Amino acid sequence: MLLFGAGGAVTVRPPQFYADSMSQAPVYKRVLLKVSGEALMGKREYGLDNETVGRIAADVADVVRLGVQVCLVIGGGNIFRGVSAAASGMERAQADYMGMLATVMNALAMQAALERTGTPTRVQSAIPMATVCEPYIRRRAERHMEKGRVVIFAAGTGNPFFTTDTAAALRATEMGCDALLKGTQVDGVYSADPRKVADAVRYDELSYLEVLSRDLSVMDAAAISLARENGLPIIVFNIHAPGAFAQVMRAEGKFTKITEVK
Repeated sequence: MLLFGAGGAVTVRPPQFYADSMSQAPVYKRVLLKVSGEALMGKREYGLDNETVGRIAADVADVVRLGVQVCLVIGGGNIFRGVSAAASGMERAQADYMGMLATVMNALAMQAALERTGTPTRVQSAIPMATVCEPYIRRRAERHMEKGRVVIFAAGTGNPFFTTDTAAALRATEMGCDALLKGTQVDGVYSADPRKVADAVRYDELSYLEVLSRDLSVMDAAAISLARENGLPIIVFNIHAPGAFAQVMRAEGKFTKITEVK
């Protein structure tokens, strides 16, 4: 159910939802959720859809209530794509910095939505901008998470030529996360885009090498390699399915798990 107030839409769960969510303990204690900027658009062609942002925030809040420590990395493709801008003639490094600033805007929007659910949240940016958020400091981020606060990492790695997928793998490793979750438009990893290819095969489990050798569209190669080097499981699920994040935390529902050995 959605309630609307001065701050926008807030998703309110029925009491039975929380009773069901608490029926099984989560299998992970600390996770990083990677959300693409496009996931925040809803049915829009660009920008932010407040209802979609509010629903994703409600799902994150539900997982926090399970006792899981959560941090996020959000892309900026709904506002600005550095790669696309570079392809059209803009200098790549400059375009990537503009894309990093777009991720800060998305992070602030998600922070506002999370705090409307009563979830304490901090935004940390790899590009210092003290008037709007904290600078990225690893130990401070860890303390925030230990206190039950959601930390949103913005501005990627702070360097051009690195995607927010790579930033997600890097921050998940630095935070000592048990898993990296990739929230996508579909319920796992497929051999091809299931929205375009009717007979695309869905995988329940994959190895890092299979993802790389088959060139599957999960995350970029640098992110997959970094996860592999650090033994960080990657779990891909549908961010648009209400309650799916909490289900994955209990090893339920549909998702694809990527680890060292299939």
